Amino acid sequence: MQIYPAIDLKNKQVVRLYKGDYAKVTVYSDNPVATALSFKEAGAGNIHLVDLDGAKEGSPVNYGVIKDIVSETQLFAEVGGGIRDMRRIENYLKAGAGRVILGTAALENPDFLAEAVKEFGGSVAVGIDAKDGKVATRGWLDVSDTDAAEFAVRVRDAGVKTVIYTDISKDGTLSGTNMEVYGKLVKIGGLNVIASGGITYIDEIRQLARVGVYGAILGKALYAGLLNLADALRAAEESV
Repeated sequence: MQIYPAIDLKNKQVVRLYKGDYAKVTVYSDNPVATALSFKEAGAGNIHLVDLDGAKEGSPVNYGVIKDIVSETQLFAEVGGGIRDMRRIENYLKAGAGRVILGTAALENPDFLAEAVKEFGGSVAVGIDAKDGKVATRGWLDVSDTDAAEFAVRVRDAGVKTVIYTDISKDGTLSGTNMEVYGKLVKIGGLNVIASGGITYIDEIRQLARVGVYGAILGKALYAGLLNLADALRAAEESV
């Protein structure tokens, strides 16, 4: 199982939100590149980058910071937040990102999703952010009527190979992740499922690996010192 330490960017700073609430933000660093390099030094091969301002505004506000992180670390980077047209996908991939994540655009514009997958293949993933089982959009500020699990099947059928599924009620809470939903999602054939939101304990990483989850995103638990990244990487590797 792959481990993705996360850097969420707001005002060019490393932050974490509580349950996606932009008013409940904790700033951890004003040097995102240094934070990313610390993950690399701990043994990470991947990184998960989110432009929170971009997700809210619909444009890549923190593009320059993300470009610097990718360039300086040379890690496999998956990037999301405000990516809503082909030019932005191409710009991130040209900047060295390994994968871009479509969220709002994937739900609201299925033709765009299909075009993106046709053009960029496996370099396009979909972020499914779920609130009470429904897909949330626009930086989690709006909640649709679309069932999150059904949406996962829909994007799989559109040719998407990877989804990042976040249970918003768990995100940033240090309360453990929604293990039940990942047990269901991995049964969708032909889809790599990356778990996100609330992962706090080493045992959760082992359990996610055992059920067949492709990857796990680690956020606040790393920053709060509840998870050691090197230990998490080791647990993911040993549980295969």
